[in-house]
Amino acid sequence: MLQHSGSTQGQDGWIACLTYKSKAAFTPSHSDLEELVHHARIRNRSVGVTGMLLYENGKFLQTLEGPPEGLKLIWSAIREDKRHSHIEILSEHVVSSRLFSDWDLLLYSRAEDRPTPRQDARSEGRDLSDYVPRMTRLALEGDDTRLASQLAALSEEGWSGEALLARLIEPTARAMGDAWLADECGEIDLTIGLSMLQLAAHAVRSSSHAGMLRTSRFSILLATAPGEAHMLGTAILADQLTDAGWRVEMAFPRSDTELINQLRAQAPDAVDLTLSDALPRHHALARLRETIAQSRKAAPENLAVISVGGRLFSEAAATAASVGADYARPSVIGATVRLAQLVQQRRETG
Repeated sequence: MLQHSGSTQGQDGWIACLTYKSKAAFTPSHSDLEELVHHARIRNRSVGVTGMLLYENGKFLQTLEGPPEGLKLIWSAIREDKRHSHIEILSEHVVSSRLFSDWDLLLYSRAEDRPTPRQDARSEGRDLSDYVPRMTRLALEGDDTRLASQLAALSEEGWSGEALLARLIEPTARAMGDAWLADECGEIDLTIGLSMLQLAAHAVRSSSHAGMLRTSRFSILLATAPGEAHMLGTAILADQLTDAGWRVEMAFPRSDTELINQLRAQAPDAVDLTLSDALPRHHALARLRETIAQSRKAAPENLAVISVGGRLFSEAAATAASVGADYARPSVIGATVRLAQLVQQRRETG
């Protein structure tokens, strides 16, 4: 259900990004969803808009990105569409690069082809690590349908979102990195595999949200480290923080200057910089340390907390102190609470 699209941007190179949720006016059939997406792809392609649409249990979640004027036209049509109601904007911002640059519109519906529930895997003595080889193979093959089905089946068996993210999705990313390092797959395979894993992870959400986060409304800029091409951890963390009530902005800067300009424009409470979750970027540590130093120097009045993530930090091969950060995420799980604690502490002492 994927089709390639061009990556048209505004004249200044920046694009608008909008994420919203809504309720379906009626339960769409498989053919209804197919027709909806078919027409949306034609419309999106005509104005250079890309994105993703999720449907589950009567609810839609959609992310759209593209030239501001093109996105404005699409958004006007969406608001008038009688097939859904209770439309709520979750995020609206401007970024320098796309998250879904290759797709006119990707559709994932968990209502389709739902696997038959099986006996609880935990009662059979199995662990999520047993599924890492299969997930790795499916991701490298670009089989998003079976990836989604596997995650849905494990969820039905009783595995929590936290467990699936920390003990299956993140290890699968590292396993794909190992396959690349062993010359068992090419760079294109790895890039596609991480993209497929990222899309599948959107349907896996954490079940625990701290109440203090929903009332405090902390803000954060989630960015890949300048020059980093892999964005799996950034995308998953965006879901976690949004669910927990944070105001989330995303960036994929090509240089320290781009990152600093965005920090100054948005003045977030925190910034998270992510290296690859698949590959051990040892050579990137020196540059990341310089990026963090420049960020602190350029925006000391508003930047409270800097956190970092990626395979190097999840495997404890590097620490927050080694790059001058305040916090190094061993996983996306637990990061929302720890970041909130650090921001609150800085507010109280600053």
